[in-house]
Amino acid sequence: MTETSAACWADDCQQVVRHLATVVFPWDTTRALELALFRTFASVRIGGLLHATGEFEARTCKRYDDTDLIISEIIENGFDSPRGSLAIERMNALHGRFRIANEDFLYVLSTFILEPIRWNERFGWRRMTEAEQAAWFRFWRQLGERMRISHLPHSLVDFEEFSRAYEQANFHPTAASRQVALATRELFASWFPALLRPLVRSSIRALLDPPLLAAFALRPAPRGLVWLVERLLLWRARALQWLPRRRRPKLRTRIPRTDYPQGYTIESLGPPPLGCAGRRLPSKGGER
Repeated sequence: MTETSAACWADDCQQVVRHLATVVFPWDTTRALELALFRTFASVRIGGLLHATGEFEARTCKRYDDTDLIISEIIENGFDSPRGSLAIERMNALHGRFRIANEDFLYVLSTFILEPIRWNERFGWRRMTEAEQAAWFRFWRQLGERMRISHLPHSLVDFEEFSRAYEQANFHPTAASRQVALATRELFASWFPALLRPLVRSSIRALLDPPLLAAFALRPAPRGLVWLVERLLLWRARALQWLPRRRRPKLRTRIPRTDYPQGYTIESLGPPPLGCAGRRLPSKGGER
């Protein structure tokens, strides 16, 4: 592949992913990536590291927003854009503060590839085409290259095989994983009126598969609730088939955030830098 064709290949997958995540399946993509977070918490090493930092439990909302905004900057602007490049730079700097095994990086990346595809197969108002799935895979794999992750699988099937083997070896019930998962579940429940929060907590359990429930020492949700949650999501998908199609992108970087009432700069995302103010990107139309 020539340098020009490789650049076109990369640009194509960025456009496809942006369209899928912001126009075709914005709500579904967000829910799937939230499930991806839960999968990463179930890893003994990843859950242990997140618990040790204290960030996901002490500042759960900010940690969620920071992760959401960094990923959204990359998806919405592309990994080769100024903002996307700076978001990757910030992400790499944050990760560089810890000793993280390459296979843990690989696993986190695999969840961001696989969970949206799995969610789409179960609850999408239409199925991703093979070309869209291939573009989704290429996008995240190329992001992995920019994160300097080694031994990246070359196909979606290879990533699935790696993910399955990783989970069998690294999913074990620990207090650290449970506490990080429960703090995140409480954040999601807090978005609803107090009267509905018990139902929200149970509904989240209804979406977690047995390996995740075991890793977090959670009881399965009642079968009736599992059936109801799945039916509601399927009914939503059918209803969307008849509604007018979204035309304008829904950008998560434009959503007001409690922790950033005046907007944010990319270098402000994540815990404060260690002895470094970070590099500012010249603004174009102001920071979001």
